[in-house]
Amino acid sequence: MELTGDLLSVGARRAFWVAYALALGLAVWLAPWRTLRSSPRLHLLAGAAVALMILWAMRTAVLPGLEFHLLGMTTVTLMLGWSLAVLAGTVALVGVALAGLSGWSGLPVNALLDVLLPATLTQSLLVLVRSALPKHFFVYVFINAFVAGGIAVLAAGYLAVWVLVGTEALSLADLHQGFLPFLPLMLFPEAFLNGFLMSVMSGLRPEWVCSFRDEEYLHGK
Repeated sequence: MELTGDLLSVGARRAFWVAYALALGLAVWLAPWRTLRSSPRLHLLAGAAVALMILWAMRTAVLPGLEFHLLGMTTVTLMLGWSLAVLAGTVALVGVALAGLSGWSGLPVNALLDVLLPATLTQSLLVLVRSALPKHFFVYVFINAFVAGGIAVLAAGYLAVWVLVGTEALSLADLHQGFLPFLPLMLFPEAFLNGFLMSVMSGLRPEWVCSFRDEEYLHGK
């Protein structure tokens, strides 16, 4: 999901810049910088940022100023954790802007839609599932990856609608005609992408996934 910053007022853009700066500062503060030197997470961070740039470059226009692309942030969050996922998503957004695929004015609102919201929802659901459900491989892949990915893309879509209508960038009637009826159809591709990637990585490369441990999810199950 990506919005053109020109659709928003100057005041709205400034508010999103402030919110984004605060969230990014929190991610930088919480990031495990010391562990990056002695683990493969630094390479995974760079690889995740490049993968997100490629994924977000494949987009389609839905309405003037509104484009859709798969997010992939659920996978990145499960791999790296919330703080590093936010940093990887930020680097990807900057790369997409440098490539001329999106404008700089829309970067903070797109960071909220494509990075902060899905990463926070994924991390929150992970904590909730760990405390409420048994640690089983199927539970991890289906709920923390598949379901979380679907929830993330729906939440990003409906938040984009709220932003566009709230700032009077587009009318609700226009969105009802050209976007809202198709939003539920975007759930399965996003859910399948994240579920597939996490089932492969947790099975073949569990050391790449900081939220997964063989001892907890596979051994003796």
